[in-house]
Amino acid sequence: MNKKLIILTIITVSVFVFGNLYSKDDAKINRGKAVYSATCVACHQATGKGLPNAFPPLAGSDFLNKDINRAIKFVKFGFKGPITVNGVNYNLEMVKPNLTDDQIADVLTFVTNTWGNKPKDVTKAQVAKVKQ
Repeated sequence: MNKKLIILTIITVSVFVFGNLYSKDDAKINRGKAVYSATCVACHQATGKGLPNAFPPLAGSDFLNKDINRAIKFVKFGFKGPITVNGVNYNLEMVKPNLTDDQIADVLTFVTNTWGNKPKDVTKAQVAKVKQ
């Protein structure tokens, strides 16, 4: 009986600890949503689906999910040129949005925890490390 109790305790603690590794920080996600609504929504739309042949989707984006540092670089410095997202080619210019490292961390945390993306907690320190 004690053996079963110990195993059950270990399983419960493991689920609690490891199940919350990517737990959503509601305040951070809400701040990120506010930044997205003020800065990103015109191009990428409220649904994150973008505009066909103009602005790529962030929702379920293979491009976004593949490399978070590349996503940080795009948001931090802007981008101009061709990219492929979910098998569709775009030739775009994303202007530098003049966001702080905190705002970039918040908005990318919001985007990666929304619309079927791989959940990530992007930190200010991560953003600060990315150079042009």
